[in-house]
Amino acid sequence: MSDQPVAIVTGGASGIGLGIATALMGEDYDVFVLDNDLHHVDDYNASHPLSRARFCDVSDALAVATEIDGVLHVVGRIDLLVNNAGISGPTAPVEAVDPSEWQKTLDVGLTGAFNVTRSVAPIMKAQSSGAIINIASNAGLMGCPNRSPYVAAKWGLIGLTKTWAMELGSFNIRVNALCPASVRGSRIDGVIERDALARGITPEAVREVYQRQSSLRTFTRAEDISAMVCYLAGPGGQRISGQSIGIDGHTETLTNWLGS
Repeated sequence: MSDQPVAIVTGGASGIGLGIATALMGEDYDVFVLDNDLHHVDDYNASHPLSRARFCDVSDALAVATEIDGVLHVVGRIDLLVNNAGISGPTAPVEAVDPSEWQKTLDVGLTGAFNVTRSVAPIMKAQSSGAIINIASNAGLMGCPNRSPYVAAKWGLIGLTKTWAMELGSFNIRVNALCPASVRGSRIDGVIERDALARGITPEAVREVYQRQSSLRTFTRAEDISAMVCYLAGPGGQRISGQSIGIDGHTETLTNWLGS
């Protein structure tokens, strides 16, 4: 059995997940990454020789169970699960959303978290310890126009956070959700470009509105999320469970459009 605490980070080979995995390694975690992008997995393993990434589609329950069994066989424990895997989904009014895009967004962002937690929970119960952190969104607290699949996935994830905190608390397992707003990086850049196209305005105009939605008038950084993950997983977070914690500079509105 590993002498280090063991963490699993889904979608951890790039973006926010990569930041979380790297920060946890800095906190002396033995980190295992599950990611469905083989190119990112290869890059991660090449640059993180002390960590391990595996290709895994979290929407595939059998694949998830296999990978979790593999981690348990290698290190004998799992102390932290970060359900980070998710996709942006389409940006479109509800009547224009393709049902296949709706389903894919929920399969990854909601069912994926269920699949991994379902496999990890018995391990943590047997240990009588553990922490689960779900990366949700402020859109899961407020809604967001033209993002129906994404909102459904994140709203559901917050509901699961509350439910799992109730189910698992008596086993000394804490469950929380983090709710960022727009996070700097390629994913939000793509969302902005699609939103601009749908509205017939420039990406710069959309970005300015997105930033105006926050009291701090700025986007969240990946390191802001990583820092909160480390705090919740550490001694300071030992009495925090069932919470949906905003990391968004205080979102005032998600519909701050002139004329809307």
